[in-house]
Amino acid sequence: MSACAQLRCVCAISMVVLLSGCFATEDNESLVHGGAEVIHNKLSVEERSDGWELLFDGVSLDQWRGYGRDDIPETWIAQDGEMMLQTAGGNMDGGDVITKAEFRDFELVFDFKVGPRGNSGVFYRVQEITDMGLWQVAPEYLVLDDAAYPESPEWNPRTHRTGENYDLQAAESRLVYPVGEWNSGRIYVDGNHVEHWLNGQLVVEYDLYSPEWEGWVAASKFSVEEYFARAPSGSIGLQDHGTPVWYRNMKIRRLGDA
Repeated sequence: MSACAQLRCVCAISMVVLLSGCFATEDNESLVHGGAEVIHNKLSVEERSDGWELLFDGVSLDQWRGYGRDDIPETWIAQDGEMMLQTAGGNMDGGDVITKAEFRDFELVFDFKVGPRGNSGVFYRVQEITDMGLWQVAPEYLVLDDAAYPESPEWNPRTHRTGENYDLQAAESRLVYPVGEWNSGRIYVDGNHVEHWLNGQLVVEYDLYSPEWEGWVAASKFSVEEYFARAPSGSIGLQDHGTPVWYRNMKIRRLGDA
C-alpha cells in the first residue's frame, strides 16, 4: 500500500465512523455510536464546510433519473430513509439510475445492504451512450450477496465479489457483512487513480489506462466495449439487476476544482 493510501486509510476509518455510524444493523432510526447520536442522510456543519454534498436526503430521489431517460423508474423508491430497489417479478418499470450531476474527481461514501441473491453496483464517471447499457460504459464497485453466487466456469469468482473492480480486479482481503446487514462503501477517484474501500478497508486500487489496467480490460467482458471507462467525468450510477438492494448515507465531495 502506498504512503498516500496509508494516510487515506486512517482518514477513511475515521470517516466510516462519522458518516456511516454502525455497519451491521437493520434499524433505520437514529443510531448511537460511542455515545453520540448519528442521524442518517444528513450532513454535519463540518461536512458542509469540507464540501460534502448529499446525493440522497432520505426522502426524495430528486437528484436522480433513469439511465437514458428523464424520469425515475418505478422500481426505485425512497422509503424509511433508504433508497430502495423494489422488485415485483419483473412486472414493474425498472432500470438503472444515475445522478443528474456529473463528477470528475471525487470521494463518494455510501451505506448499502442486499437481500437474498442481491446483485447491484455503484458506477462512476458514467456517460450515457445510445444503445449501450450502464455496465458497458463505466467502472463498477460491485454490490452482491457473495454467498449466493458460487464459482462458475463463466467468470472468475475473485473479480465478482462485493467491493471489487467488477470483472477486472480482485481484492486480496475484505470484511463484508452478510445479507440484511449494512456495509459501508467508499470510492475515491483522483485523475486516473481509483480506490475502492469496504467497511474502512482499502480493497482495490488501480490507475486507469495503465498497462496493468489495459491488460485486465483485454482479458474481460469489456474487451469488446469501445467506450468502456473512457469518460473523464460523468454521473454516479446504481444498477437495477432485478434483486433487492438498499442504499443510504450517500455523500460526495469534489476534489480540487472537479
